[in-house]
Amino acid sequence: MKAQDLTSKTPDQLKDQLVALKKEAFNLRFQQATGQLESTARMRAVRRDVARVKTILNQKAAEAAASN
Repeated sequence: MKAQDLTSKTPDQLKDQLVALKKEAFNLRFQQATGQLESTARMRAVRRDVARVKTILNQKAAEAAASN
């Protein structure tokens, strides 16, 4: 997931994306605990995607606050 793709989305779409990523992170943690996780790199990627989405959301909120 690229930051450029995220900037074109609306805040509502970003929040939905964030919820989906958090669910995926939960499932990955569960798989790791039960020994079923095959790709540990995916955990890192999901964590970073969550950070990207949160960063873009904060930037959009700051822009909205500055314009008011």
